[in-house]
Amino acid sequence: MSNSLTDMMRMKDIRTKVLITIGLLVVSRIGTVIPIPGIDPNVLENYFMLQSNSSTIGFAEYLNFFSGGAFSNFSLFMLGVMPYISTQIIVQLLMLVVPSLKKLAQDPHGSKKIQQYTRYGTILVCMIQALVVTVYAKSIESYGFNIVTIDSTVLFTIVAMISTTAGSMLLIWLGDKITQHGIGNGISLLIFAGIVARMPSAFGTLISSISAGTLNPVALILVIIMFVLVVIMVVFEEQGQRKIPVNYAKRVVGRKMYGAGSSYIPFKINPSGVIPVIFASALLTFPLQIASSLGNNVRWLQSVANFLDPQGAPYLIIYTLLIIGFAFFYTQISLNPIEMAKNIRDNGGSIPGVKNENMEKYLTKVLNRIVLPGAIFLAFIALIPTLIQKFFNFPAAVAMLFGGTSLIIMVGVCLDTVRQLDGLMKMHHHDGFVGSGRKTKKI
Repeated sequence: MSNSLTDMMRMKDIRTKVLITIGLLVVSRIGTVIPIPGIDPNVLENYFMLQSNSSTIGFAEYLNFFSGGAFSNFSLFMLGVMPYISTQIIVQLLMLVVPSLKKLAQDPHGSKKIQQYTRYGTILVCMIQALVVTVYAKSIESYGFNIVTIDSTVLFTIVAMISTTAGSMLLIWLGDKITQHGIGNGISLLIFAGIVARMPSAFGTLISSISAGTLNPVALILVIIMFVLVVIMVVFEEQGQRKIPVNYAKRVVGRKMYGAGSSYIPFKINPSGVIPVIFASALLTFPLQIASSLGNNVRWLQSVANFLDPQGAPYLIIYTLLIIGFAFFYTQISLNPIEMAKNIRDNGGSIPGVKNENMEKYLTKVLNRIVLPGAIFLAFIALIPTLIQKFFNFPAAVAMLFGGTSLIIMVGVCLDTVRQLDGLMKMHHHDGFVGSGRKTKKI
């Protein structure tokens, strides 16, 4: 492993990608501690210090988790990348019901248009969420904490909307640059960095709770054992796959004859990775933020906020169903059985024991059988924070960081990033991270 890391840093292009990724992630973390204009950081810190001792996962802690601690700082990046993910979901759903959008997305030039529409939609969602945040900031004053230093409500609202919207768009731009010039998926890495950055403070909270006698050390040991077991299970689930054999007949292309051969289609148990968890969380974050912030002034919104309590049964049921639904939805987009069957037939291939006309049905049946248990497992892992809170009375911040959602994101992003690094190293004729790190001969 150490040899592989040494070899990786010796390769100029890989070293450049790694340094770009680290540099942009550092910039994203700096933005989480710069408060928006008109906010008193000291008063804000005192307010959230009281909230951190709560044993329930509230609205603020929930948003704080996905923004990497930026929400409790009322920073430029307090909205995080969730507005962008929410807009992506809306656009992808619209593509299913609007044929012209789907046709546009299939065109190479049209895909850029779709990206442009997604950006415009993200700005709109950011503006709405930023407006709600200003209402939430004003509502804190009712608890005796005057965090807003600008007297004019209208001026503070305008400044906050512009600042947070610009911050989110900058964060999305950083994610795009990581994807283009760095290592891994930029948006996923930004969420991953936010989770990792909050772990030291979570450990501090954990130690304080044990010292104060509010947390049983035996319960902590049980949770750590469960944490290790879940990590192992997530790794196995991410790596597990079923191989569908495909045989190819002899064929003539131009003046060349290609001999018969065999290959396979690798179907992962969880083809969508961490996407369903992120999508489900993003879709619930938007209405939860609006309902919780405006609930004090609008009675029916308060009812919605109570209904969407992150620890309540309705929220957990909706969250579970959304994860399962998005697992199937994303799999159908990324692994379309109809297109796969067409490609196999066009290349003279066949699946042993399956008629050509039944290939689509067979692939769909196999995919559904694989995705369903994988999606259920994913949903179960995502519910672990609530189980930890209910049975072990863990602090909210610790339960969120060491719970299922964070584990799935961290393990999934780590595996994807390592796979990409491994592929880049093999292009340079090295064994990668799974080998000994020795350089192999070029053939």
